[in-house]
Amino acid sequence: MTSLTRGEQPKRVTRRRALTRQRLLDAALHVFAEEGFGRSTVDRVCERAGFTRGAFYSNFTSLDELFLAMWEERAAAMRDGLREAIAATEGSGALDADDPERVLRAVLDVIPVDDAWYRVTAEFTAHALRNPPLRRVMAAREAAILDALLPLVEGALARIGRRVTDRTALGQALIAVHDGTSVQVLLEPADPAVRARREELFRHVLMAYSTEGPGEGEEDQ
Repeated sequence: MTSLTRGEQPKRVTRRRALTRQRLLDAALHVFAEEGFGRSTVDRVCERAGFTRGAFYSNFTSLDELFLAMWEERAAAMRDGLREAIAATEGSGALDADDPERVLRAVLDVIPVDDAWYRVTAEFTAHALRNPPLRRVMAAREAAILDALLPLVEGALARIGRRVTDRTALGQALIAVHDGTSVQVLLEPADPAVRARREELFRHVLMAYSTEGPGEGEEDQ
């Protein structure tokens, strides 16, 4: 499932190797989305990327590991996008206590509903639920992703005078809203009311798990 064991050093990533790895990741997204994770093979991913099986196995030990790398890439892009969105509103002076919608916009802009990605993740999650070791890996990585994202959300809320009351509950609620409303949006993409309800649910969660007041470490400033 993963090529690294404890104490083992990762392979040095050259520019050529990084490009090969990225092409495999991009190809896999298309193959998984079009054919389904359970029906996808290493050969199909290699064919789509234009590489041999040797190129695949020099970068990944399995399709499971490839998906997890794809997931981490997406999470990093989301984290960077959220950081940039919040920095942009702060730099413009637009994020203040009279404009809480800026926080909502910053969050929603970096977690769009992606048809292909949803199909892939839904199938892989079902696959992981049938594989206890993989399920534990997914749970740990999801927790790590939330640990990276939530401080950014907390910081944005603090800028509008709100303090998060339960970080764990907030993270779980945001995931639940995103996953649940993504299905609704994908089933009814032309209905603006569905997207409006999605936004309202995110707004409710952000407000429900925060309260007016300074964030941690700000009381005495």
